[in-house]
Amino acid sequence: MARTTREATPVEIEGGGLEVRVKEIGGDLSVGFFRLPEGTDMTDAVRGLPGDMCQCPHWGYLLKGRLRMRTADGDEEYEAGDAFYWGPGHVPVALADTEYVDFSPTAEFRKVIDHVKGLPG
Repeated sequence: MARTTREATPVEIEGGGLEVRVKEIGGDLSVGFFRLPEGTDMTDAVRGLPGDMCQCPHWGYLLKGRLRMRTADGDEEYEAGDAFYWGPGHVPVALADTEYVDFSPTAEFRKVIDHVKGLPG
Protein backbone atom coordinates (compact mmCIF):
# COMPACT_ATOMS: atom_id res chain seq x y z
CA MET A 1 0.00 0.00 0.00
CA ALA A 2 1.16 3.50 -0.74
CA ARG A 3 -0.17 7.01 -0.29
CA THR A 4 0.88 10.62 -0.48
CA THR A 5 -0.52 14.11 -0.18
CA ARG A 6 -0.07 17.06 -2.48
CA GLU A 7 2.23 18.74 0.05
CA ALA A 8 4.36 15.58 0.46
CA THR A 9 4.80 15.15 -3.30
CA PRO A 10 7.95 16.74 -4.77
CA VAL A 11 7.64 19.67 -7.17
CA GLU A 12 8.94 18.70 -10.63
CA ILE A 13 7.99 21.81 -12.62
CA GLU A 14 6.99 25.29 -11.46
CA GLY A 15 6.88 28.83 -12.68
CA GLY A 16 4.36 31.50 -13.59
CA GLY A 17 1.73 29.87 -11.39
CA LEU A 18 2.19 26.46 -13.03
CA GLU A 19 2.99 23.67 -10.60
CA VAL A 20 3.48 19.98 -11.32
CA ARG A 21 4.17 17.59 -8.44
CA VAL A 22 4.94 13.93 -9.17
CA LYS A 23 5.61 10.90 -7.02
CA GLU A 24 5.81 7.20 -7.77
CA ILE A 25 3.27 5.51 -5.54
CA GLY A 26 3.80 1.87 -6.29
CA GLY A 27 4.10 -0.61 -9.06
CA ASP A 28 4.48 1.24 -12.31
CA LEU A 29 2.23 4.19 -11.39
CA SER A 30 2.92 7.77 -10.43
CA VAL A 31 0.51 10.34 -9.07
CA GLY A 32 0.63 13.89 -10.37
CA PHE A 33 -0.83 16.99 -8.73
CA PHE A 34 -1.27 19.83 -11.23
CA ARG A 35 -2.02 23.55 -10.98
CA LEU A 36 -2.38 25.40 -14.28
CA PRO A 37 -3.27 29.08 -14.27
CA GLU A 38 -5.82 30.31 -16.78
CA GLY A 39 -4.20 30.69 -20.19
CA THR A 40 -1.59 27.96 -19.71
CA ASP A 41 -1.04 26.25 -23.06
CA MET A 42 1.35 23.30 -23.01
CA THR A 43 1.87 23.29 -26.80
CA ASP A 44 5.42 24.64 -26.68
CA ALA A 45 6.35 22.46 -23.70
CA VAL A 46 5.52 19.19 -25.50
CA ARG A 47 6.83 20.24 -28.93
CA GLY A 48 9.41 17.67 -29.99
CA LEU A 49 7.60 14.70 -28.48
CA PRO A 50 6.01 12.31 -31.02
CA GLY A 51 3.21 14.20 -32.77
CA ASP A 52 4.17 17.27 -30.71
CA MET A 53 1.82 15.94 -28.00
CA CYS A 54 2.04 14.18 -24.66
CA GLN A 55 2.12 10.45 -25.38
CA CYS A 56 1.53 9.28 -21.80
CA PRO A 57 -1.95 8.07 -20.77
CA HIS A 58 -3.51 9.66 -17.67
CA TRP A 59 -6.46 8.73 -15.46
CA GLY A 60 -7.66 11.35 -13.02
CA TYR A 61 -10.10 13.85 -11.59
CA LEU A 62 -10.47 17.58 -12.24
CA LEU A 63 -10.74 19.33 -8.86
CA LYS A 64 -11.13 22.92 -10.05
CA GLY A 65 -11.43 24.93 -13.26
CA ARG A 66 -11.83 24.12 -16.95
CA LEU A 67 -9.41 22.52 -19.35
CA ARG A 68 -9.38 22.02 -23.11
CA MET A 69 -7.56 18.90 -24.25
CA ARG A 70 -6.30 19.22 -27.81
CA THR A 71 -5.92 15.95 -29.72
CA ALA A 72 -5.37 14.97 -33.33
CA ASP A 73 -9.07 14.01 -33.45
CA GLY A 74 -10.29 17.38 -32.12
CA ASP A 75 -10.68 19.23 -28.85
CA GLU A 76 -12.59 18.14 -25.77
CA GLU A 77 -13.35 20.24 -22.69
CA TYR A 78 -13.31 19.12 -19.07
CA GLU A 79 -14.51 20.92 -15.95
CA ALA A 80 -14.35 20.54 -12.18
CA GLY A 81 -15.99 17.31 -11.11
CA ASP A 82 -15.03 15.34 -14.24
CA ALA A 83 -13.21 12.03 -13.92
CA PHE A 84 -11.13 11.50 -17.04
CA TYR A 85 -8.95 9.29 -19.17
CA TRP A 86 -6.59 11.05 -21.56
CA GLY A 87 -5.01 8.66 -24.03
CA PRO A 88 -1.69 9.22 -25.76
CA GLY A 89 -1.65 12.23 -28.07
CA HIS A 90 -2.96 15.27 -26.17
CA VAL A 91 -2.04 18.84 -25.20
CA PRO A 92 -3.73 20.61 -22.25
CA VAL A 93 -4.85 24.24 -22.37
CA ALA A 94 -6.24 25.82 -19.18
CA LEU A 95 -9.44 27.80 -19.84
CA ALA A 96 -9.59 28.84 -16.16
CA ASP A 97 -7.36 28.36 -13.12
CA THR A 98 -7.29 24.57 -13.00
CA GLU A 99 -6.25 21.87 -10.55
CA TYR A 100 -6.34 18.14 -11.08
CA VAL A 101 -4.82 14.91 -9.87
CA ASP A 102 -3.90 12.10 -12.21
CA PHE A 103 -2.32 8.66 -12.28
CA SER A 104 0.07 7.66 -15.04
CA PRO A 105 2.54 4.91 -15.95
CA THR A 106 5.78 6.07 -14.32
CA ALA A 107 8.23 5.37 -17.17
CA GLU A 108 6.05 7.06 -19.82
CA PHE A 109 5.30 10.03 -17.59
CA ARG A 110 8.98 10.46 -16.70
CA LYS A 111 9.81 10.85 -20.41
CA VAL A 112 7.29 13.69 -20.70
CA ILE A 113 8.41 15.42 -17.47
CA ASP A 114 12.08 15.21 -18.49
CA HIS A 115 11.26 16.61 -21.94
CA VAL A 116 9.31 19.54 -20.48
CA LYS A 117 12.18 20.23 -18.07
CA GLY A 118 14.60 20.21 -21.02
CA LEU A 119 16.53 17.17 -19.82
CA PRO A 120 18.18 14.91 -22.40
CA GLY A 121 16.02 11.90 -23.15
